[in-house]
Amino acid sequence: MQNIDGYLQQLINGLVTGSIYAMVALGYTMVYGILGIINFAHGEVMMIGAMVAMTVSTLLISMGLPIMLVLLISALLAMIACMMLSFLIERVAYRPLRNAPKLAPLITAIGVSFLLQAVAQAVPFWGKSPRLFPEMLPSTRVILFHDVGITVREIVIVVLSMVMMVGLVTLVNKTKLGRAMRATSENVGVTGLMGVNPNRVISATFMIGAALAAVAGIMYAMNSGKAHFAMGVMPGMKAFIAAVLGGIGNIQGAVVGGLFLGIAEAFGAGEYQDVYAFAILVLVLILRPSGLLGQRTADRA
Repeated sequence: MQNIDGYLQQLINGLVTGSIYAMVALGYTMVYGILGIINFAHGEVMMIGAMVAMTVSTLLISMGLPIMLVLLISALLAMIACMMLSFLIERVAYRPLRNAPKLAPLITAIGVSFLLQAVAQAVPFWGKSPRLFPEMLPSTRVILFHDVGITVREIVIVVLSMVMMVGLVTLVNKTKLGRAMRATSENVGVTGLMGVNPNRVISATFMIGAALAAVAGIMYAMNSGKAHFAMGVMPGMKAFIAAVLGGIGNIQGAVVGGLFLGIAEAFGAGEYQDVYAFAILVLVLILRPSGLLGQRTADRA
């Protein structure tokens, strides 16, 4: 019975971690679906969201505001900051390279990633050392049965990721912006001839992904209890793996890939968790390059 409880507990832990990966992976898959590029600076956008939320929440808590109000304000400001940052990144770093060879925006994305880390280290209140992230959601453990339990904070993470996925699918499939995003993903030039401004659609896509990354960064920092300038590197890479695993460009696939990767890591040995993630990436690229829910399409390059 103890072994069964242990497996179930690991399954729950994997779902929590995978939910965070899924939230970040949604940003990767949206940008790739429209532009066909990988935004490797997305993990750093997640980091900026966590750092902004940490700064704002620390200040507001010192002023004596209620914790839930602090959480809402800090999350909202972090989302706005990340959306503005992603708009700037797309406008300055990616838009001039839209018709360049695919390797050019990839190298640029890596450069932007390093730049954001350097900027984060230069901010006085952030610095190079990890900073404690305020505990704004209760860590009370709810016992499901026997020794298997889940905290209130972890429940919020899982539920929030599912709500975001449903909301994003609804936006893409049921709204005017979603139709424009789907049209732009098919052909940017033709979309412009049909009266849709592709630049606005692409900027909106980056900003929506950034808002999701900001929330993921807050949840990740809150779950680990700290935030630092390099906190987005490994979650960003694993979210990319999750997007590839589910089928890059597929929204539902990003969520499935994130949950699958989180569970696979949870059942792996502690110090070898990263090895599991990258081994899964290699296997997927070899056995099913299109991903679990992806479709085989021609190379857009």
